[in-house]
Amino acid sequence: MTTVHRLPSGAYLVVCKGAPENLLDPTADAALLDAAAELAADGLRVLALATTTVTEQPDPTEPPPLRTTGLVGIGDPLRATARDTAAAFERSGVRLLLITGDHPGTATAIGRRLGILGPGDVVARGDDGPLTATDIEHARVYARTQPEQKLDIIAALQQRGEVVAMTGDGVNDAPALRRADIGVAMGSGTEVARQAAELVLVDDNLGTVADAIGEGRRIYDNIRRFLRYALSGGVAELLVMLAGPLLGMPLALLPAQLLWINLLTHGVPGVALGAEPAEADVLRRAPRSPQESVLGAGLLRDILAGAGLLAVVTLAAGVVAGRSGLPWQSVMFLVLGLSQLGVALAVRAKAAPGTPRNHALLAAVAVCVLLQVAGVLVAPLRALLGTEPLTVTTILACCAVAALPGAILRLTRRRH
Repeated sequence: MTTVHRLPSGAYLVVCKGAPENLLDPTADAALLDAAAELAADGLRVLALATTTVTEQPDPTEPPPLRTTGLVGIGDPLRATARDTAAAFERSGVRLLLITGDHPGTATAIGRRLGILGPGDVVARGDDGPLTATDIEHARVYARTQPEQKLDIIAALQQRGEVVAMTGDGVNDAPALRRADIGVAMGSGTEVARQAAELVLVDDNLGTVADAIGEGRRIYDNIRRFLRYALSGGVAELLVMLAGPLLGMPLALLPAQLLWINLLTHGVPGVALGAEPAEADVLRRAPRSPQESVLGAGLLRDILAGAGLLAVVTLAAGVVAGRSGLPWQSVMFLVLGLSQLGVALAVRAKAAPGTPRNHALLAAVAVCVLLQVAGVLVAPLRALLGTEPLTVTTILACCAVAALPGAILRLTRRRH
């Protein structure tokens, strides 16, 4: 950048700042170039300054010959948590890249402090010409890059099927922020950058992005957790109604009984599942493919397996109750409802030690268990639902049988 200043004497002072390799003469300023490299190796951003004084006003775009004045090293220290943040990205399967217009020595020093540049790793330089596909595939640190080269890097990564999040704060970062899948602007950055981005970090802390990744995965896990719970119960009800007549049960459950079960199991417990904490390994997983179905990665298979288990237990309880002279429909009503509530406990998150538990889920399940049992004990509810009274012994036996699906699923569960 070149500026022109009029002096009181009427002359003009021309001041130019820029990259040392662009302003300094390799022969005459060899010592300054060496000093610039040393400053850059210490992680400083280095600018060279050159000036001259002329009698006539010059054109800033074509300045007269300049005399080197010196170097400026600007310290922009990393946050104390920067290395831990970079490590968190690595554990979560996110490849962190450093793309800067600074001196290669500065980029190298910062990359090593972050832990993303190891011994023998090469820093890709934008001033060496167009970046090749090999550069973009293997490089973790880029120096002396121009705004259009940032677009090339993002496009190449997207062509490889990667989801790209780009951070920036300057006007020249706006095109890259817009081109990326997720543009992340710094809150202290320019208005142009903030308008071009999808997200704005008001605290200017990249660690917030790592926290957001964990929160996003927690929400996604809870969506899949609810689907496994709700669809397992729904499919189980369908199987019970279809298979009941084959076992001598003309109508396995009455419509009011099915509605009551759905009201209890898909209501408050389903909502409470959405508040489950993050799994202990939430930031140590590989990212999921954007093309993967929400029922993928084995979830559909687990839903069908859970539904089959619920249906078998319910039908078996009904058959045994019928042969024992007990009101088999009421037994099936109780077992099916309680076993679905057991599944809600079976699919809950395996949180890290010390993480607050989701007590709302326990309370919701406890209340629904009482209401389900009340359906065969309280006379007004029996009249509403068409159930018959059961003895305490029968109710306890139904509870024990209903606990089997949840216990089996908990012991054999896989993470989703």
